[in-house]
Amino acid sequence: MKKTFRTLALVFVAAVMAFSVSAFVYPSTETAYAAVIKQGSKGETVKKIQQKLKNWGYYSGTVDGIFGAKTTAAVKLFQKKNGLTVDGVVGAKTLAALGISAASSSGATSSYSSSDVNLLAHLIYGEARGETYVGQVAVGAVVMNRIKSSSFPNTMAGVIYQSYAFTAVADGQINLTPDANAKKAAQDAMNGWDPTYGAIYYYNPKTATSQWIFSRQTTITIGNHVFAK
Repeated sequence: MKKTFRTLALVFVAAVMAFSVSAFVYPSTETAYAAVIKQGSKGETVKKIQQKLKNWGYYSGTVDGIFGAKTTAAVKLFQKKNGLTVDGVVGAKTLAALGISAASSSGATSSYSSSDVNLLAHLIYGEARGETYVGQVAVGAVVMNRIKSSSFPNTMAGVIYQSYAFTAVADGQINLTPDANAKKAAQDAMNGWDPTYGAIYYYNPKTATSQWIFSRQTTITIGNHVFAK
């Protein structure tokens, strides 16, 4: 009888443990599903998506937190331009391309300090304040791509202050006070928006004198700058 009791007790404990593990796993599954946002969705994350798309010229509707037909069309256009699956659904990959965290939907540049954001904004303003907003983000994206590349330093300051890397550093324009657009462009670039398709160089063909830079593979031209790998 005692043996039977012990066996039943062990079965009961195992069942409780199995239930506990299951209860622990389900929240992460729900989080994964919550990251998929599509037509009919509502809330703050939808507002963040709409605002990003509006800032970048994909969306012209109201930032109201309601994922309607206009938002779907804007998402599809963004996906097409960024090489993503064009389905109008904002899943993990599209959220990442938008620079919005799937977990917190905060879009925060958590891996960088405020001084990094400020430094990049200074560079963008010094190098590209006459360019369109996308052109400013593109300059920031080049810096971010260099940080990721093994051919360049792996820190913000290291890349920006590398010898002969940027004209704005050489002529002192990096010391100018950046405006709100430059700061926003820095944050967007740091959050992962890359209009350059992976470029690690850019130049103005009207003023560039190096024959070597002309030999690089062009990825896109934005405003006065040619971006290249």
